[in-house]
Amino acid sequence: MTTAAVTADAHLYLLPERSVEGFAELHGGTGLLTRAEREKMARQRTDGARRRYLGARVLSRYALSARDGRPVTDWRFEVAASGRPEAGPGGHGLRFNLSHTDGLVACLVTEGRTCGVDVEPTPARPDAVTHLPRWFAPAERAALAQAPHRAEAVAAYWVLKEAYLKAIGTGLRRELDGFALSAPWRPPVRLHDPLQPPGADWKFDLLHPAPGYVLATAVADGTAGRLHQTWITP
Repeated sequence: MTTAAVTADAHLYLLPERSVEGFAELHGGTGLLTRAEREKMARQRTDGARRRYLGARVLSRYALSARDGRPVTDWRFEVAASGRPEAGPGGHGLRFNLSHTDGLVACLVTEGRTCGVDVEPTPARPDAVTHLPRWFAPAERAALAQAPHRAEAVAAYWVLKEAYLKAIGTGLRRELDGFALSAPWRPPVRLHDPLQPPGADWKFDLLHPAPGYVLATAVADGTAGRLHQTWITP
């Protein structure tokens, strides 16, 4: 598929961790990674972390190829000023973002629009339910006080805020209370960020891709597009 068919849509690719080895082997395994990626993978502390790292790097190439049509071996990456990887020269404007947690790897691809994705377990753990909201914006804390299921709401807010911070390239270097999102259980999710230019239009999607997981996507200027999901089953 060429990028001409992508238009304003966003494409989400989901890879179960149990399928990483077979999927990676099918597409070249660690031989697909750059030397720097292999070295970083080796520094991961656990087998699971190394497996998820490998899955994310192979999935990113697969997802980009699914939108562009080139072989997975052809992708080269550059590091943006924010530190996030971007498709290198000849990427035809494709942007991508990765996230993984125990059991699941995700890659989001858009054309010409910055994007972010985050996936986490849900409901949030009791310690997160107790302590995490203190870092949220006042409007979000007020919304949480009215949430029908607080632990699920905390997890939803967390992935939405993470996805947005990854999309703008700051990660957690930006304070979580510096912007606010409307209640995720009353879609559509709306953004208030004083650092965004007037008229900035962000699209947020909140999903439960599998039991026990919550996932959020954030796409700049994405209100006209749809989010498409593809599960990878080697």
